[in-house]
Amino acid sequence: MAGQVSGTRRPSAGSSTSCRSSEPASCRTRREKAQADFDHRCAVLRERLAQPDFLGNRGLGNEVGIFTFCYDPALELQMRAFVVRLKHEADAGILPCRIVERNLYDALLEICRRKRILDAIPKQEQKRGQEGLLKQLQKTATPEAFVSEVNYPDHQPGDVLLITGVGEVYPFLRAHVLLDNIQHLFEDMPVVLMYPGSFDGQSLVLFNKLTDGNYYRAFDLV
Repeated sequence: MAGQVSGTRRPSAGSSTSCRSSEPASCRTRREKAQADFDHRCAVLRERLAQPDFLGNRGLGNEVGIFTFCYDPALELQMRAFVVRLKHEADAGILPCRIVERNLYDALLEICRRKRILDAIPKQEQKRGQEGLLKQLQKTATPEAFVSEVNYPDHQPGDVLLITGVGEVYPFLRAHVLLDNIQHLFEDMPVVLMYPGSFDGQSLVLFNKLTDGNYYRAFDLV
């Protein structure tokens, strides 16, 4: 646990496309499908970021513009690189929008810094154990604290909020809890949750393995 909240970036989650040596062909097929789906979603999101209706949250039947960009956890580093490229393209005027990224792991670190407990976490883990530390941190890193870090003033037309780091803050924060708490704050812009798992329009499954709760107001990007 201390290595998870230590001020350094956590490694990406284990691959859901990992395979055994006895299944090389099927493993390649799974990797190829995951890569093809990721590439398709990248193309769709880049296209949407140039559409006025998407940027203005229009055509959603009065729903909040919350979207999921689901991807295989094995492609975490590719997702991060993709977000960096999108931000560069937006800054350069190639995309007609302003991308605001909020990384939830960075938010967790900032919450701990503000409470002046970040440096004490390794000792607290030794004293309380992982379960005890988790319970203590959840009292500090509340959903409301995360919302405070994600929200920002002075929304501008053309803003798009990208939420990353979802897998890195599990189990401190569940995605559906965050979305429930921010949906009223971002009614004027699209919110894209970069999600290492799957979403069927109702259920979120983190890492394609862990049930992460239900959320009914989001739209899958594809």
